[in-house]
Amino acid sequence: TLTPVTLNEVAHSIFYAPQYVAIENGYFEEEGIDLTLVTGFGADKVATAVVSGDADIGFMGSESSIYIYHQNPDDYLVNFAQLTQRAGNFLVSRKPVENFQWDDLKGSYVLGGRAGGMPEMVFEFILKKHNIDPTTDLTIDQSIDFGSTAAAFTGSSSPADFTVEFEPAATTLEQEGAGYVIASLGEASGYVPYTVYSVKQSYLTEHPDILQAFTNALQKGMDYVQTHTPEEIAKVIQPQFKETDLDTITAIVTRYYEQDTWKEDLIFEQDSFDLLQNILEEAGELPAWTPYEDLVNTEFAVQAVR
Repeated sequence: TLTPVTLNEVAHSIFYAPQYVAIENGYFEEEGIDLTLVTGFGADKVATAVVSGDADIGFMGSESSIYIYHQNPDDYLVNFAQLTQRAGNFLVSRKPVENFQWDDLKGSYVLGGRAGGMPEMVFEFILKKHNIDPTTDLTIDQSIDFGSTAAAFTGSSSPADFTVEFEPAATTLEQEGAGYVIASLGEASGYVPYTVYSVKQSYLTEHPDILQAFTNALQKGMDYVQTHTPEEIAKVIQPQFKETDLDTITAIVTRYYEQDTWKEDLIFEQDSFDLLQNILEEAGELPAWTPYEDLVNTEFAVQAVR
């Protein structure tokens, strides 16, 4: 008998390949889980679904757990597994740019992300690393819904010179001749705890067996991507991206593979959590410094690799 679990993901992207490997290779069924996958289109929406009980598990940036911790201390979100260790989005230019330097963004108009979300905060983190002021040296449009920036960028009335995109949107813009990928935010930012799995504290207390089984399945997916080629990974996850041809999926997986996107394990280390809070603090989005022990539980991830 399989246990039903609803997982709400922040976006449906090849960036999360290990998760889709776990789904397509049947690892969740092996662990006794009947998984329902829902796409929330934004960390704020995913967090709302988990808090309300519409989803059992949320997959999003862990900044949401910090926000909720200071809003709902009675049953806040706990992060129990980290999937990605680099940003997964790319800077796309309307025109070809040779030998791109971050200073090239000065005076430009960029379609960014939602204020307080990881895509936007990491983008601003990179700008500051290069002595660029996100508020005065360029214009960042944060008004467009998550997932709609690529369409807005191609619109005839768009004033944007650049847009920040996840895959497959970045590669699709290139294929359509509407844009050019000129920089990886994952490479520019270094290692950051970009996306994690979170549950309400009450769910963790009541269903530790389900969370262990869920984490075991994810770890099998992580093991697969660490021991197989991008071509093999692309073939496995292709059913999740039926609108994208295999060559494109392979190219995108290779891009993520080569920038060391995925951790070998799912353990959310304290150094990573502290770095996250530093990024939030620089962005002016940190309500207060939050104890690692309150918001991170590593027991399931540690057990999964044994």
